[in-house]
Amino acid sequence: MRMALAEAAAAADHDDVPIGCVIVRGGVVIGRGHNARERDQDPTAHAEILALREAAAASGTWRIEDATAYVTLEPCHMCAGAMVLGRVARLVYGAADPKAGACGSLADVVRDPRLNHRLDVTGGVLSAECGDLLRQFFAARR
Repeated sequence: MRMALAEAAAAADHDDVPIGCVIVRGGVVIGRGHNARERDQDPTAHAEILALREAAAASGTWRIEDATAYVTLEPCHMCAGAMVLGRVARLVYGAADPKAGACGSLADVVRDPRLNHRLDVTGGVLSAECGDLLRQFFAARR
């Protein structure tokens, strides 16, 4: 999660919301990303999507099996769906997102029994640090 926090901090360098994601398989980082919607002018440039793309490229397949995604904020519907479709095994996130979180807060896409794949989920890891980074970012813009 500390690596994901470092990724999140990098997002602020280009005025993006500081959210970071690191994907690990067998103790090796295979994908990393931070929000780049503002930088890239791309609504899909979320940390998780960018990390999933990198992990797929590193793996040589779209199936990101046997991997854990560490994300500083509970993923949204798009990112949660991408993790399900990519067959990520486990999700570990920091701060919960009651307004848009799709991994237990607003919805639970990653554990929906109607889908063909479900993730193991652990939330609240370093939640205070993850939440503080977001609060500081938004406080500076008010």
